[in-house]
Amino acid sequence: MVKKLKRLDIPILVLITCLFFISTAAIYSATKNTHYVGLHINNIVMFVMFFVVMVVVAVSDYRTYTNNYSYLLYGIGLLLLISVLLFGETINGSKRWVGFGPMKFQPSELFKLFLILVIAKVLARREGESLELLRDVGSVGIITIIPFLLVLKQPDLGTSIVFLCIGAGMLWVGNIRFSHVVLGGAAFMSAVVSLISLYFINFDAFSKVIKGHQIQRIQTFLDPTSDPDSGWHVLNSQTAIGSGKLLGHGFTNGTYVQSGFIPYAYSDSIYVVIGEEFGLLGSMLLLLLYFLLIYRMVNIALDCKELSGVYIIAGVIAMLVLQIFENIAMHVGIMPLTGISLPFISYGGSSLLINMIAIGLVLSVRVHQSKFTFIDE
Repeated sequence: MVKKLKRLDIPILVLITCLFFISTAAIYSATKNTHYVGLHINNIVMFVMFFVVMVVVAVSDYRTYTNNYSYLLYGIGLLLLISVLLFGETINGSKRWVGFGPMKFQPSELFKLFLILVIAKVLARREGESLELLRDVGSVGIITIIPFLLVLKQPDLGTSIVFLCIGAGMLWVGNIRFSHVVLGGAAFMSAVVSLISLYFINFDAFSKVIKGHQIQRIQTFLDPTSDPDSGWHVLNSQTAIGSGKLLGHGFTNGTYVQSGFIPYAYSDSIYVVIGEEFGLLGSMLLLLLYFLLIYRMVNIALDCKELSGVYIIAGVIAMLVLQIFENIAMHVGIMPLTGISLPFISYGGSSLLINMIAIGLVLSVRVHQSKFTFIDE
């Protein structure tokens, strides 16, 4: 056990800790003088608890999860997603949470990990050979599309897109044939073109495919000024970030954040806090930390001799990169607004726990590289 703890990757632990300090400071600022004051204390407590969970996962052998429990966990995850649709709590028009007394849990967050584990097992069977279209790519497609549809039904477009990104990223690393990439890209573009055509040619048919609130978000994305009520969040976010300029207004001095003009500034919109109060330099520092974290995970994957470990890291990277891009992009106006958190920064127990476990899996790959053996297993 001690030998395994010594193998923990120090750069990743330092980077996660730096993100934690940024998160706590931003949450403190976002909740100052509101009835959410004190959430930064909860964030500290959760980080300490989940850090322990991360270390426990890290010293556990990741191959145990992929080889023995991935299918079981995937099945349990599907049951949880179905239970959300049947018995979940509806908050802000979405049924995403399962309640346990005063606590609420979002099963779709947990399912990201289950999806990564089961795809890693499926891809590892090929032992690095080029993937077959029906047996391999088709299997991963079905494994991914089922939870995608269940989460889309909640509705939660942001998280459902994360599932697609995980599947696509792991297929890419899993040695998918270029012809299959072209085929998949053509199918995706055909679907996008069809939806765009419906939007402009037959809006009634389009509205039957896309839900009302999603149509509203698309219209707000195309023209935030078309509906002041719907575009209020996006316009204020862009203005707040832009007002931060190079150095920002200073800690707890953000005009828009402190005046309450940014909804959910402590969770999904926390990037606005950083942009307004710490400016371009603060935003660049955050992106640099993310870049270093991803870069370090890539290096661990390159050093790994076990394909299942490489695929797990690829899935974690795909999950984090999509969430980082999607969260920041929606607040600067280059993607429609969706409910997705900024990894390790936004306040939220479910997302923080899942992200910490994901990092724990990456650390486990590092600890259990095949060239290292441990006597005290």
